[in-house]
Amino acid sequence: QVQLVESGGGLVQPGGSLTLSCTASGIQFPRYDMGWYRQAPGNQRELVAQITAGSSVETADSVKGRFTIFRNNARMTVYLQMNNLRPEDTAVYYCNGVRRLLNANLWGQGTQVTVSS
Repeated sequence: QVQLVESGGGLVQPGGSLTLSCTASGIQFPRYDMGWYRQAPGNQRELVAQITAGSSVETADSVKGRFTIFRNNARMTVYLQMNNLRPEDTAVYYCNGVRRLLNANLWGQGTQVTVSS
């Protein structure tokens, strides 16, 4: 079964940290470019960070220096380490996997991150 399953969301105080995980199944994970997106109420879904199959990384300016994306191909998992969280980071975070050769574009179900005191 092809799927991406996120975990690790929750409620955290400003300045706190969370690590999101996204585990894939049913795909050749090392060949996929993986990314994290987020969507806050009333906003469009936006790219947070992505890591290619070759481990090149791109991070949105709004989270640069605070969030880190990394992957473990043996565990078929991509992570998003989030530090120094701010209330404006509150959103549903989605995992995404793309393999252009197969025209594949996969999404997880999303995990809620709420930053509030």
